[in-house]
Amino acid sequence: MSNQQQINVGKISGVFGIKGWVKVFSFTNFKENILNYSPWLLKKGNETRAIKVLDGQLQGKTVVAQLDGVNDRDQAASFMGWDIFISPDQLPKVAKNEYYWSDLIGLAVDTDLGVHLGVIESLMETGSNDVIIVKGERERAIPFLQGEVIINIDLDARKMIVDWDPEF
Repeated sequence: MSNQQQINVGKISGVFGIKGWVKVFSFTNFKENILNYSPWLLKKGNETRAIKVLDGQLQGKTVVAQLDGVNDRDQAASFMGWDIFISPDQLPKVAKNEYYWSDLIGLAVDTDLGVHLGVIESLMETGSNDVIIVKGERERAIPFLQGEVIINIDLDARKMIVDWDPEF
């Protein structure tokens, strides 16, 4: 798996109990969904390790997981701070006109009149709708409203067309 293909889905944030379980800070929506993606590719600095998730659950507001070969608190503690990656093929297929955020990051964004606005740097949830953050000659926050603001998304061409005033 190349770095570009890997998707960062969380981080090991602590230990849970004495039997080697880890606490996980999950970036997935819903946070316990991270447990569905096994194996994980753990990374910290230059170190990388593939590891199978044996069990896991939501424990209060925290996700906890049992990892293959991690049998005590000291072993679990050695993974604190490691980032959790998966490959895109571990994700379920999305319906038409639905996208994973990781597929949208890096797309070029042009207006329907051909003005280049920049590249999608990130996305954020606002409650009512998601917002794409586009970095170009300046940063823009554009609502992700398909059929209104978002006119077309072409993942193969790595381009998004928007109905957006470039002066805004």
